[in-house]
Amino acid sequence: MKARVFYRTLLGFGIGYLFLPVFIVVAFSFNDLKGRRNVSWEGFTLRHWAEPFKLPGLSEAVLNSLTIAFLSALISTVIGTLIALALVRYRFKGRATTNLLLFLPMASPEVVMGSALLTLFIVAQVGRGYMTVLLAHILFNLSYAVVTVRARIVGFDRHLEEAAMDLYANEWQTFRRVTLPMILPGVLAAFMLAFALSFDDFVITNFNSGSLQTFPVFVYGATKRGVPPQVNVLGTMIFGVMVIATTIFLVVQARRQKMDEAALAAGD
Repeated sequence: MKARVFYRTLLGFGIGYLFLPVFIVVAFSFNDLKGRRNVSWEGFTLRHWAEPFKLPGLSEAVLNSLTIAFLSALISTVIGTLIALALVRYRFKGRATTNLLLFLPMASPEVVMGSALLTLFIVAQVGRGYMTVLLAHILFNLSYAVVTVRARIVGFDRHLEEAAMDLYANEWQTFRRVTLPMILPGVLAAFMLAFALSFDDFVITNFNSGSLQTFPVFVYGATKRGVPPQVNVLGTMIFGVMVIATTIFLVVQARRQKMDEAALAAGD
């Protein structure tokens, strides 16, 4: 009994420590600040929520972050899914080397990767801006997408595909109607992870953005003069959307698992 209380208390402290910065962001989005620095509680207000894009350039920075995050997550997830299928299903020369190389972007410090990409773009005489940031985000998201989808494919039963092809389904029909629905949770998880990593990235983006401003770059510049409450408002909105999306994903997965278990029980 005492051990259970101890572990629950320890878990509570861990969760509280993990979410303390989030609680502060949410609380100070309602702060009725009197000056520039949003670091002390002055009172409750909703006026910042009524004008979340009041700061010049903020709406453009958020739009840049959203579009780059979506495109980089989509492209890296599609390519990563194909790479994961090839690595799990086939044996080819250089497969072990490919596995090793895929982990290098995740193991490399962001400062090193950002400076290396900057050097590459300068040598290639590519102007820094939207496209360089998008290419950089696809590069570091690709490894996470491959690892996430691969974990799902490893536990996939190939006999389901063989049964579909025995019923005269071709390769594309088998992939679209059998393989993809089965690995879809891993694909969606890879997309969500890539989207979050891309939207949140500052170091690599700052190296390769040029004059382009994304939301993290805008926040970095804004905090030099204080922490605008609009930043906390948008941070709270983004956090809320991600929590809702994750909850929906988990609920759908739980229901689907129950339906599969019920179907297996009925078959038995």
